[in-house]
Amino acid sequence: MIDSHCHLTDERFADDVDAVIARAWDAGLSGIVTIASDADDAVTAKNIAAKDARIHSTAGVHPHVAEKATSDDLARIAQMAHARDIVAIGETGLDFHYDNSPRATQRRLFEWHLQLAAETTLPIIVHCRSADEDMAALVRAAAGVRGVLHCFAGGPDLFDAAMAAGWYISFAGLVTFRNFDNQALLAAVPSDRLLVETDSPYLAPVPHRGKRNEPAYVVETCRMVASLRGEDFAHMARVTSDNARRLYGLDGPVGALPS
Repeated sequence: MIDSHCHLTDERFADDVDAVIARAWDAGLSGIVTIASDADDAVTAKNIAAKDARIHSTAGVHPHVAEKATSDDLARIAQMAHARDIVAIGETGLDFHYDNSPRATQRRLFEWHLQLAAETTLPIIVHCRSADEDMAALVRAAAGVRGVLHCFAGGPDLFDAAMAAGWYISFAGLVTFRNFDNQALLAAVPSDRLLVETDSPYLAPVPHRGKRNEPAYVVETCRMVASLRGEDFAHMARVTSDNARRLYGLDGPVGALPS
């Protein structure tokens, strides 16, 4: 299995990141994609990935900190992207729930990331919260850009825009929560465009809810995705891993299937 989206650079992993990674391999994972939130984070993520061929990293600026991004930050991200030191652009997007950065700034920076993804042909990793209408319009306008809506919790319009654009949809631990109400759209994702992730250290799935999340727990998310779709877990583990490899252009060994 592959955890297609986590944050190994988060301070909550600072004291035991090596142990966290070891537990992921013990759980049967064959790959981890650690996601950057700003330029400095992208460098740290790249350094973590350099230690193990099964770990891959990205570069981008999260909408929460869009206002803080400098021209130097963007130049560093673009340099990594053009040098192919990373497998994707992001995490980027729009967050109109918290509004930690002005919406106009978020839009401009997201459009910059889309242009970078088009220039490099790398996929883009998109965060969207309470911004479905704007995001759907931007996805529809981004002809030729490949991407994934991570930790998907959006509605039908955004879902349809992603499907029409050939994008992927990724689900996190939210699917294990009692109040998860997006089963219909989960079931509607074509099997060749479905991903699973932890978004760790956030959103730990049941039975770990309330604790720090980590990549090994993607197994629980995958089990629930398989259950909600009425499919076999082993099949789901293989399909989502194959999809992650295809989207991010990953190579490497295949891990043991979790029991």
